[in-house]
Amino acid sequence: MQRLSTALVAGLLALGSASAGAEQRCETVKMADPGWSDIAATNAITGVLLDGLGYKAKVDTLAVPIIFGGLKDGQVDVFLGNWMPAQQGFYDKFVATGEVTQLAKNLDGTEFTLAVPDYVWDAGVHDFADLNRFAGQFDKKIFGIGAGAPANLSLKAIISKNDFDLGQWKLIESSEQAMLAEVSRAVKKQKFVTFLGWTPHPMNVQLNMRYLKGGEKYFGATGSVYTLTRKGYAQACPNVGQLLSNLSFTQAMENSIMAEVLNKKVSNAEAAKAWIKANPQVLEQWLDGVKTVDGQEALAAVRAKL
Repeated sequence: MQRLSTALVAGLLALGSASAGAEQRCETVKMADPGWSDIAATNAITGVLLDGLGYKAKVDTLAVPIIFGGLKDGQVDVFLGNWMPAQQGFYDKFVATGEVTQLAKNLDGTEFTLAVPDYVWDAGVHDFADLNRFAGQFDKKIFGIGAGAPANLSLKAIISKNDFDLGQWKLIESSEQAMLAEVSRAVKKQKFVTFLGWTPHPMNVQLNMRYLKGGEKYFGATGSVYTLTRKGYAQACPNVGQLLSNLSFTQAMENSIMAEVLNKKVSNAEAAKAWIKANPQVLEQWLDGVKTVDGQEALAAVRAKL
């Protein structure tokens, strides 16, 4: 009996130690940001919630191909920016094969394709097929985002296939911020420019712009954004997994936070916290079935940290 009790106690201690170790491993949530304003906003919202629950969000800025590789290898836990169908190629390579998990949809009604300023639209550029008719005015340049981004790969495919007669055109790859700075300079001079545009994003308010038709084969029509995790993450860290499954955003929400960052020069975390304080009703849905890191009631804990 004494031996049984000793063994039982030892087993319980080992189980407790293993559980504590598992909880410790979940305490830091490794997230990724491809350098996009919308994902910076949703990462910030998630970070505010995690902080209130007693977790720590660690966000690394990485190119999209590196993010998917990191999810596969377990170096990244969470990515809130799986834009579909723009990232179909990465989905097929990593998610469809079971190496990365698509956990939940977090945003609907997105658009991601080439855009032009309104004066270029008014001049007759409404479709991808119209671009080459004005090749001289555009200097045969398309302004994209960071190298390796799926949208850039789609544009490179268009150029390599000479689709829409764009075989002689050049894709200029840069950061989101550098691309938009180039567009702003062109707009000030009323020069022709075409660039990658998407919604939600403050550019839709800052610029008088129109989205081109005809690129649906490469970019799809309206799309959605999904939350990805490394394989098995929601099972290993079920409390964080529940939070991530609950998270859904709206375009108005994201636009509001991004505009706050842009116009008032506050941090994404400050803008996210201010938005949540002004819209506390969202917390009940986001925190449904969620506890703090030490098992306490989540809603009160998060509210106390706002």
